[in-house]
Amino acid sequence: MSAAQNESAAWPKAEDPALVQELLDCVQQASHYRQLKKGANEATKSINRGTSELVILAADTQPLSIVLHIPLIGEEKNVPYVYVPSKVALGRACGVSRAVIAVSLTSNEASDLNSKIRALRDKVERLAM
Repeated sequence: MSAAQNESAAWPKAEDPALVQELLDCVQQASHYRQLKKGANEATKSINRGTSELVILAADTQPLSIVLHIPLIGEEKNVPYVYVPSKVALGRACGVSRAVIAVSLTSNEASDLNSKIRALRDKVERLAM
């Protein structure tokens, strides 16, 4: 897969730096609230179980095909997804020293983070239109 094909497959992509920072900040907060699943397998499981509110994927994943099943499942289960430019930045936001290619923000009714996750979910859904 060439770089141009990678770019077209990674859609919708958060290209606004403010939105990317807001997404990464929310990932960091979700990590503290224990509302975060890190990695493609964990993200897939949370979508299938119905606990996922929003999925964030890394656009610079090589090869990108290892995360392309997640948007298909997300659309089937009505879970919005968005690509951020850097897997390293996503890993740092998760609080791990490795790159992370996919995260899932999960729901928890008693959490203070729910309103922020829902607001981000709305922004991501508007981005996909």
